Amino acid sequence: MERAQLGFLLGVGATVAVGAVAGFLVLHSGAIPANADGKPGGLELWAANTSLSATLNREAPKTANPIALTDETLAQGAQLYGQHCAICHGTAAGDASASPVAKGEYPAPPQLGTDGVEDDAEGVTFWKIKHGIRLTGMPAWGGALSDQQIWTLALFLKHMDKLPPKADAAWKQARN
Repeated sequence: MERAQLGFLLGVGATVAVGAVAGFLVLHSGAIPANADGKPGGLELWAANTSLSATLNREAPKTANPIALTDETLAQGAQLYGQHCAICHGTAAGDASASPVAKGEYPAPPQLGTDGVEDDAEGVTFWKIKHGIRLTGMPAWGGALSDQQIWTLALFLKHMDKLPPKADAAWKQARN
């Protein structure tokens, strides 16, 4: 190996080592906030969003929802939402219904009565409910709810902005 190549490789190695030590020192100094009421940095947001998007692209089901779109299944989805989701994601009242739990979480969970997920693919919603989202407070419901219940929730969330009367009544009765 030539002297110039060796010097280049040593320079790259030294740069990587200095970067690793600097990262370690920054983490151990407490310079990166860990508090739930702190604002995230740009690098943190980029890393979290990039990782979540890549995981959803790779793992979320691409198949159609196996639950039939009926008034009854939408009403069942609204009931499941009220039992399991409203505590964090609010009710039909939207932002005004944010519970103390939701107000204390970081990042704040979307209040789905205001910030719905109707534009998300049902497979993406299914994956998020089943597996949760790391470091957000969104739990993995796969151990507590069956796939059928999760698909029913995904169906409700996809159509929550245009519900038939029975399902709309169930949605409006949800409490957190």
